[in-house]
Amino acid sequence: MDIFRFARIAITACLAMAFTTSAHAPSPADPPPATFEMYGRWIAAAPGRDVEVRAFEAFLVAQGVAGVFPTYEILRSESLWSECGGEPFVLASRAEWPHIVGTLRFIREEVVPLTGELEIVSGYRDPALNTCSGGRSASAHMAFWALDLEPVAAISREEMIASLCPVYATRGRAARIGLGFYDETRFHIDARSFRTWGADGRGASSPCNAPARARQLASAQ
Repeated sequence: MDIFRFARIAITACLAMAFTTSAHAPSPADPPPATFEMYGRWIAAAPGRDVEVRAFEAFLVAQGVAGVFPTYEILRSESLWSECGGEPFVLASRAEWPHIVGTLRFIREEVVPLTGELEIVSGYRDPALNTCSGGRSASAHMAFWALDLEPVAAISREEMIASLCPVYATRGRAARIGLGFYDETRFHIDARSFRTWGADGRGASSPCNAPARARQLASAQ
């Protein structure tokens, strides 16, 4: 193979990876999630912010989904907020608050009983932060539909997939659930539309769509 042909193949492969990746896939070098102490400073940094957050908490109570996660976790923006010049926490506009209700309800009723306690690592992202962190242009995070999560208890990626794919197959369509798997045990849930994808952002790479998994799920139904 001549050097020019090799270079063309390498460039093509890099471009393909760039355009198929749907969201930031975290690496071990990513910073830890923003802390509760940082949340307190964020609340105090802007006049009226505490009032708006309390209104959001009251909304969650009215919708029957209060207490699924601590408020500060729901408001975490993105792991790369500092590198991207964003803020560690962001509250979506009131018009978008209803979007997160179905996501929280599905996680509480269908996911946590299988995975155990979860921690939110990313919620709402404004367009600039979403672009900087590698999110898709139509990411569900930008309209407050989506949460990226990590199991708190030790669980392998294989165990997590074995738990989540069956419930996605049986309950996901009715609840309009999007389920994405990233590196290690980080995964995505939204209640915007029924679909699934793997770490490269493609549906074909989702563990739930793997041939062996598809046959297993079909035989269980």
